[in-house]
Amino acid sequence: MDTDKNVLLLGASMKPFRYSHMAVKALTNNNFRVYPVGKEEGEIAGVPVSSSLPPIEKFHTITLYLNQKNQKDYYEKLFLYSPERVIFNPGTENEELKSICQERNVEVVENCTLEMLNAEVF
Repeated sequence: MDTDKNVLLLGASMKPFRYSHMAVKALTNNNFRVYPVGKEEGEIAGVPVSSSLPPIEKFHTITLYLNQKNQKDYYEKLFLYSPERVIFNPGTENEELKSICQERNVEVVENCTLEMLNAEVF
């Protein structure tokens, strides 16, 4: 299976006006296999949202919609997925996690997932 299209989205919201919700839809519409994780379970555009991390699988990209404080619980768990890059969406910037990513040779991107998809640079 081609894992270049696997995206783990942390901080998924069931509220349609939230950017994380829009990102799940946009990623799906652009043929990415998105695995949204949020506080509450449900479904966004036919994609199940889980309240826990998925079984270990390779994720090319992890895109964050969690603030710095809420990222701490995921620090070590993120790297079990062998990501090639981590996207810090606006409001999720975190110098500590950024440094950990760089130490592990994981590309750090500070940008908006939605804008990257619109510009076709995702």
